[in-house]
Amino acid sequence: MALTDLPIFQALKSKMQWHQVRQGVLAENVANSDTPHYKAKDVKDFAFADHIGRKEFGLQTAVTKSGHITGAMTGGNKAKVEEQDMFEVTPSGNNVNLEEQMMLVTQNQMDFQAATSIYSRSLGLIKTALSKSA
Repeated sequence: MALTDLPIFQALKSKMQWHQVRQGVLAENVANSDTPHYKAKDVKDFAFADHIGRKEFGLQTAVTKSGHITGAMTGGNKAKVEEQDMFEVTPSGNNVNLEEQMMLVTQNQMDFQAATSIYSRSLGLIKTALSKSA
């Protein structure tokens, strides 16, 4: 059994993949900030409890229309993309607030970096514990 097969590492990998999918959804919101009637979207919150002890990990993009191409990230879990309820709506029907979306992008990036740091430091600690001392 490889070190990365431990459940906590699998859950951290899944968390990092969730952040990648969320980054794409948030980027789509920013890209469509001027599109009439576009509704801002976000990915359903990640919960570690849903991923601990599971055999399969990863995320798959949701297909909203039959002609869309599916994209998978090492697994069969579907990231649930939901429309965000926003207070501010433009006359064109668009509810994307660029300042809020950029804050979400920054928070997502910081959370991804934290998960990456935890993953790499945990691997380092386990490798140190398993190595022969000089």
